[in-house]
Amino acid sequence: MSHLYAKISKDWKQHFMMYAAFSIIVSTCLGSIAVMSVFQHGNGFFQMLQVFLVVVVCNAVNASILTVQKPKIVLNSMILSGILCTVILVANLIF
Repeated sequence: MSHLYAKISKDWKQHFMMYAAFSIIVSTCLGSIAVMSVFQHGNGFFQMLQVFLVVVVCNAVNASILTVQKPKIVLNSMILSGILCTVILVANLIF
């Protein structure tokens, strides 16, 4: 697993500007789909907590890119955003 991360990290650093634009688009789209799936189950406290988590991680990706953080920080925040949004999306689609 660490070999795969190292390979992705190396490519990420070499093509950072391309991946930065891609990350903004993917994070925003995946986050909005996750939020839509949350709202299909109502608007109670638990749903608002899920929306809060999605918005925070997606905005963290955008903020890390716009504040020109190190590529490793942007990559890690993008991975976290992708995993969290996917988990919330799948959980809301199943339950």
